[in-house]
Amino acid sequence: MKLLIVIDMVKGFVEEGTLASPSIKRIIPENVRLVDKFLNEGNQVIFIRDTHNKDAREFNLYAPHCVEGTNETELVDELKVYEDRAKVYRKNSTNFMFAPNFIEDLNKYEDLSEIVLTGCLSEVCVKNGGISLVNYLDQINSNIKVYVDKSGIDTYDAPNHSRDEITNNAIKEMENNGIICVERYGE
Repeated sequence: MKLLIVIDMVKGFVEEGTLASPSIKRIIPENVRLVDKFLNEGNQVIFIRDTHNKDAREFNLYAPHCVEGTNETELVDELKVYEDRAKVYRKNSTNFMFAPNFIEDLNKYEDLSEIVLTGCLSEVCVKNGGISLVNYLDQINSNIKVYVDKSGIDTYDAPNHSRDEITNNAIKEMENNGIICVERYGE
């Protein structure tokens, strides 16, 4: 069995709010392709949704975003149509591994051979969660392979924030930590 984890493809990073960057829309088609592929092959899909309480500690580092009860925490429309066929976890940090019940549920998957990561932000939530996932799998002596679909990850546009350079650096860090980074998973 294989597992796809779609990280933070929510309106608060793509369409509206203080951290939204419309350029992230360019990875939506790749994320949709992967979700279709995994569901059509009978594999599991997980959506991670950034969802913070109004006084989240993370707001000391990043502007308030994706506050619980706002549209910002909702999946983009192109992925929302799949939500009822997937598991959903809400996280209050930059690391999906700490989402309530995530590790407990991960341990319930039998015959899991591969986990594929996609979504945003490449240098924050994808990288933090991916490296922690590999570290956790090392701790439990698991042979599950972890992949990143490079065509399905991105970060925001901003002055002095080179999207391509930052994403490429994140990919190098993930590769240095045991994540297999491929251009387009499954092709």
